Amino acid sequence: MSDNNILLSVRNLSTFFDTENGTVKAVQDVCFDIKNGETFALVGESGCGKSVTALSIMRLVPKPAGAIASGEILLKSRNILKFPEKQMRRIRGNKIAMIFQEPMTSLNPVFTIGTQITEAISLHQKKYGNEAKQLAKEMLAKVRISEPGRRMNEYPHQFSGGMRQRVMIAMAISCKPSLLIADEPTTALDVTIQAQILDLLDELQQSEKMSILLITHDLGIVAQRADYVAVMYASKIVEKCSCVELFKKPLHPYTKGLLNSLPQLGAKQKRLNTIAGNVPEPLNFPSGCKFHPRCHLGCNDKRCQSQEPALKQVSENHYAACWYAEGYEK
Repeated sequence: MSDNNILLSVRNLSTFFDTENGTVKAVQDVCFDIKNGETFALVGESGCGKSVTALSIMRLVPKPAGAIASGEILLKSRNILKFPEKQMRRIRGNKIAMIFQEPMTSLNPVFTIGTQITEAISLHQKKYGNEAKQLAKEMLAKVRISEPGRRMNEYPHQFSGGMRQRVMIAMAISCKPSLLIADEPTTALDVTIQAQILDLLDELQQSEKMSILLITHDLGIVAQRADYVAVMYASKIVEKCSCVELFKKPLHPYTKGLLNSLPQLGAKQKRLNTIAGNVPEPLNFPSGCKFHPRCHLGCNDKRCQSQEPALKQVSENHYAACWYAEGYEK
């Protein structure tokens, strides 16, 4: 891959949290690249480290308990982890913007929508007064909120969940970021609104020439929207490849389990397939491969129980961390 085509490169990122019971290793040795104009999906169950990875990229990991322990985050080859906070504030919201899971927790209930969007525009684009208000109206119109001039004067509680998410998207794209991080952007929405929000993100990606880091547990969304996919389990990436390759030929047992658990149209079985066992506690990860207690291949394999496989290239642009993966160098 040409370096000129890579917008963001995450290298050996590890983020830990100190708690009363010990150190939680929320993200360990995570590596991936996001190309210009690409939709990169980060997939996995709740608690696997997806959102912490996003917060690490934004440098919003809660302190003092949380800290980025090691690694690099390169934005156009510049390591933003070394930026002073003042410089990082110019990056955050400007070059990299983020949409959070629940917009009501991100919008201030005591300020109007217009005030909150114009504040972001004034902060990052140095546009004020009527010029900022006009741009805010244009952003609301762009995300298909009708009568943007009137709705600028309304408060978050006067908007539906889908409309609030559109407001968050309008705020995020108002500064024309190169990368938009969408953390479970449709979780709290019904299916019809989900599709509308995702279609809107697609359209904005094309018009604004953005890259998108899509964080989700929904493989249906991944199949429709992603170009490249990384699957996380228990703080680490266990497989990454193109979206087409992932659904065509998954290599890691965890990925196969996720795909097997999807409902199939016309299927005769009455119950959905599940992955046996439970997600391990972050304070008590198993030795060896973290997935081995739930894996039909690794549960009786001493190597899986004692040696953790590294993420390795097993075919062209396809990586897996499994001793049993086809093509994996033992």
